[in-house]
Amino acid sequence: MSDPTPIIAVTESSLEGELAGLGARAGQWSSLNDFKGKPSSHLLVPDSDGTGAVVLLGVDDTGLPHPFLLGSLVKSLPGGDYFLSDGFPDPEQAALGFALSAYRFERYVTPSKKNHRLGLADDVDLDRIHIILEGVKTARDLINTPANDLGPAELAAAVEALFKSHGGAGRIIVGDDLLSENFPMVHAVGRASSRAPRLADFAWGNADDPKVTLVGKGVIFDTGGLNLKPGNSMSLMKKDMGGAANVLGLAAMIMASALPVRLRVIVPCVENAVSANAFRPGDILSSRKGLSVEIGNTDAEGRLILGDALALADEESPDLLVDMATLTGAARVALGPDLPPFYTHDDDLAEEIAVMAEASTDPLWRLPLWEPYMKYLDSKVADINHINTSGAGFAGSITAALFLSRFVENTDSWVHFDIYGWTPADRPGKPVGGEAQGIRCLFDLIAERYTVKK
Repeated sequence: MSDPTPIIAVTESSLEGELAGLGARAGQWSSLNDFKGKPSSHLLVPDSDGTGAVVLLGVDDTGLPHPFLLGSLVKSLPGGDYFLSDGFPDPEQAALGFALSAYRFERYVTPSKKNHRLGLADDVDLDRIHIILEGVKTARDLINTPANDLGPAELAAAVEALFKSHGGAGRIIVGDDLLSENFPMVHAVGRASSRAPRLADFAWGNADDPKVTLVGKGVIFDTGGLNLKPGNSMSLMKKDMGGAANVLGLAAMIMASALPVRLRVIVPCVENAVSANAFRPGDILSSRKGLSVEIGNTDAEGRLILGDALALADEESPDLLVDMATLTGAARVALGPDLPPFYTHDDDLAEEIAVMAEASTDPLWRLPLWEPYMKYLDSKVADINHINTSGAGFAGSITAALFLSRFVENTDSWVHFDIYGWTPADRPGKPVGGEAQGIRCLFDLIAERYTVKK
C-alpha cells in the first residue's frame, strides 16, 4: 500500500516556502496552474522526490475560511488515502468536514468505488469524531429513505432497534390502542393511512440520572391530508420525519458516549394520508393534555402529534425536554434552509445553545415565543385552534411554537427546533439530501452539562 497523500494548509504568504521544500517540480506545476494559495483554492502537486503527490489547500492567516472547507476536496480529489498534515489549527473540525462530505446514501444504487480515507495525528479524538459521524449518518439515512420503505412501523422499529442495541427498552403503541392510551391527536392524524399510526416510547440509562427527553416529529410522508399539497410541495415530503431522524441521531450520540443521563425518546409515527376517514378542517379533536383543538388546516398535522407526545413527556418533568420537527415553511422563509430557529423560555439554555452552535459549526438562531401572538390561535368553538386564524397568516413558525408551548407546563427547560432536515445544494460538510441539524450542538451541550461516565 502506498503512503497516504499529505494535505498541507498554505496561505498566500507561506506558499513560496512550502513549494521550496517540495522541490522544483512542485513549483513549476503550481506556476503552470497559477496557484497562489488563495483561501479555499487547492492544487495537487508532485512531492519532493517525484514519486507521490501533495495536496496544497489555501487558507487565510487564521486558518480555514470555513471550518468544514476540507470537505470540498472530497469531490475533486481522486479516491485514496490522505493525511492531514501541517497548518490546521483545529484538525478535529477539519476532519469532521471531510468525513461529513464523504457521506453517500447508496441503498438504491451501485456503491461508488471512489472512497476517501483521511489519516489524523494521534492527539485527535477519533472516538468522538466516529460517534458524531454515526449520529449524523443515522439521521441522514432515515431522511433519505423513501416512504415506501420507511412507514410508521419501520420508523418505530428503528427507534426500538437503536435503543435495544444500547441496552435500552420501551414500547410501541399501535393503532386504536392510541385511543385507549389517550393519544387522540396522534390517532386522528394517522388513521387515514393503510399503515397504522403508532407511538414509540423508549428509555436508556440510570433512572436516578438527570432526565433528558427528546421528542421527534415522525410524519413519514405528508400529503397535506384533505388540504392536499400541490405536487411541487409534496415532492420532498419523505423528509417530514426529519425531526424524528434527528432525535434518533442525537440519541445515538448520547448512548454511544455513555453520558450519565436517563435518556427518553418519544416518536409519534404517522402518515398524513387521504381517505374517507381522514380528519377534516373544522374538526375538533381532544388531546392528551385535555385541551380541545379546532383543526384549521389538515396540512399542519405535525404540531398535533407533537402536542400529544410533548404532553406525555411533560408528565414526568424532565430536566431537559427537546423537540425537533420539520414543522413550518415560515421558518424557511424567515431564515432559509441552513439556519433553523429554536424557541425556549429558558434564557440560560438559549445562551448555551447559541455558544455551542457557533463552536460546533451547527448554526441555530433563537426566535421569540412572543406571547401576544397567542391570540392568533383563538377558537370560538374549542380551547385553541392549531393554526394562525386571525393574524393574516403572519408569524407562522412562532405561532406553531406557541401552540406546542400549551402542552408543556411542568418542564422548566423545554426547547423546540423548527428544522428543515434537508440540504438543497452541495456545500462543504453538507452533501445534497437529508441533513442533521442542531444535533451536534445539542450533543456538545448535553455532554457539557453532564459529566461523561468513566
